[in-house]
Amino acid sequence: MEKLYRIGELAKISNISQRTIDYYTKLGLIDPDKRSDKNYRYYSDETLARLKRIETMKKEKYSLEEIKSTFEQWEKVSHDGEVTDKLSALNLHLHQLEKEVKELSPLFDHLKPNQMKQAFKILTPQSAACIEALLILLGKGPLL
Repeated sequence: MEKLYRIGELAKISNISQRTIDYYTKLGLIDPDKRSDKNYRYYSDETLARLKRIETMKKEKYSLEEIKSTFEQWEKVSHDGEVTDKLSALNLHLHQLEKEVKELSPLFDHLKPNQMKQAFKILTPQSAACIEALLILLGKGPLL
């Protein structure tokens, strides 16, 4: 069973004032997960994580309106099972490709430029572009 927090507890844990939490609730950035018989609002760990994302985005100079719009877009995507499935499959494929690039990277370091060009001719353009992008991300720089 997930722990639920009253607003005071949530404020203390998140280091965000109750007033700010009320304001975020009023704006629709967060919602209470449950209300008690006495109308107390209870918030989940998911809301706590969302508050941390809000604070991070604010530090990155996002306006509250931009943050709300971003959350709405994320929710739209997460409710679309097909998109979520495709993203999961793509993420899995990227992790596998990254693993392969890390394994191949030492070999690329020993190839001469003409050997590198020959190796890239064998690959499909999409595979070559992905490998090159991952090598750049891994700090190896562009190969060609």
